[in-house]
Amino acid sequence: MTLSDLTCANWRKSSRSGAGNDCVELVVARIGAAVRDSKHPEAGHLVFEGAGWDAFMGVVKEGRLVSA
Repeated sequence: MTLSDLTCANWRKSSRSGAGNDCVELVVARIGAAVRDSKHPEAGHLVFEGAGWDAFMGVVKEGRLVSA
């Protein structure tokens, strides 16, 4: 996924977004995913290739992430 792939992207907010808008926005495509801060979308985004996104989501769904 490249920046040009995201120019017309339909970013969506997390379903866990609260009233304070402290959340992330997400684009999922066939070739990967991108994530950005909803309060500062101009600050950039993180891009994951398909296999990396699938692995990350597997860890999340299994509850293997620990908050600090």
